[in-house]
Amino acid sequence: MAMGEVKISEMRDLTRIERIGAHSHIRGLGLDNNLEPRLSSEGMVGQTSARKAAGVIVRMVQQGKIAGRAVLLAGQPGTGKTAIAMGMAKSLGIETPFAMLAGSELYSLDMSKTEALMQAFRKAIGVRIKEEAEVIEGEVVEVQFDRPTVSGAASKTGKLTLKTTDMETVYDLGAKMIEALGKEKVQSGDVIAIDKASGKITKLGRSFSRSRDYDAMGPQTKFVQCPEGELQKRKEIVHCVTLHEIDVINSRTQGFLALFTGDTGEIRAEVREQIDTKVAEWREEGKAEIVPGVLFIDEVHMLDIECFSFLNRALENDMAPILVVATNRGITIIRGTNYRSPHGIPIDFLDRLLIISTQPYKEEEIRKILDIRCQEEDVEMSEDARVLLTKIGVNTSLRYAIHLITSAALACQKRKGKIVEVEDITRVYNLFYDVKRSTQYLMEYQSQYMFNEMSAGEAEEDETTAMVS
Repeated sequence: MAMGEVKISEMRDLTRIERIGAHSHIRGLGLDNNLEPRLSSEGMVGQTSARKAAGVIVRMVQQGKIAGRAVLLAGQPGTGKTAIAMGMAKSLGIETPFAMLAGSELYSLDMSKTEALMQAFRKAIGVRIKEEAEVIEGEVVEVQFDRPTVSGAASKTGKLTLKTTDMETVYDLGAKMIEALGKEKVQSGDVIAIDKASGKITKLGRSFSRSRDYDAMGPQTKFVQCPEGELQKRKEIVHCVTLHEIDVINSRTQGFLALFTGDTGEIRAEVREQIDTKVAEWREEGKAEIVPGVLFIDEVHMLDIECFSFLNRALENDMAPILVVATNRGITIIRGTNYRSPHGIPIDFLDRLLIISTQPYKEEEIRKILDIRCQEEDVEMSEDARVLLTKIGVNTSLRYAIHLITSAALACQKRKGKIVEVEDITRVYNLFYDVKRSTQYLMEYQSQYMFNEMSAGEAEEDETTAMVS
């Protein structure tokens, strides 16, 4: 038994580790109902003007007023650009498609750059399809299973009693329905809906008449009214899919299985045209509506002139999503040309962008972010250690300071301590170099490295500059 308990503990720890990511603490943009940013909320700290601007964009997306527009998040490294994009995705909710892509990914795919961008665009465009279906909806009065008495006999059968406020009916159950009821853990007092065509069972909640059954409820229990009228009725069912999912299902011989294998390949333009025509027909008939989502492209400076030309044209399409791009570059060369431009983006495309600027974090903001990360990574740290880690974040970078949290926790575990102290921070600080110390070391010992391209004079000059700064 002791061995079993140890294994369960290990599994939980591994699950916890898998959930922790660079931005797993982000829950939203941290804005109130008036789009005013709170100083620290939903994992977001500082960047008040940038978060407020992002909140305005989110509000316009939700109201369908900004389709085909583009937003640029521009700022120094480690100023929260990706965090703001993730906050926008959380604020939009699961109903709004959100696709994410790094500019460098386009050059490592087995397809053309423009095809990869087109697929990313269509992943960010949702289609809400409406259809009517026959459903049986009611409150479960009783579930009975008749198990065969002899082994090898016919499969088990059963009866399901459902009621509404107006009627009550008993249904005979086959093996598949019994299996589905068992899978959903349906019991007396549940309100369920059964799709007649597919047999799918959806548990809507517990009936209010059972609200006093404390032994049959938990903190997440949802109570609903007992349905009225007939048990069998026609209801409008809404399916939300992306245009890319429709493309894949219609372009591959294995159909929807391609969505799970990931082997979508290049999709022919004729297929997309047919799908766009069909979706347009559904929109005219009122069977479907377009949900413009958000496509986030990080490292947009990695795109070349061909990609920017494609984006220029794609944003003029009627069904274009909202494009959010991010970069940490200043005035630099546009990839694929010899021309320099702000952020490495062509001027004609830059003119389409609403630019949101992020600023370096202040010392107190770095402290709050480090506190949030300690809580997210379940690390207890003393006040003196937090002060030291904050100073390291100010003098080096926020990212480097965040990396030291888990390392310091491991150092604390090694000395069998429970709270990370200053000595643990100091130890890992000496173990792992930041960019400044690594650069200084390289300049000092550059002659001992292979393929060194710096002359002795340049090395001495750069070393003097580094020491002064």
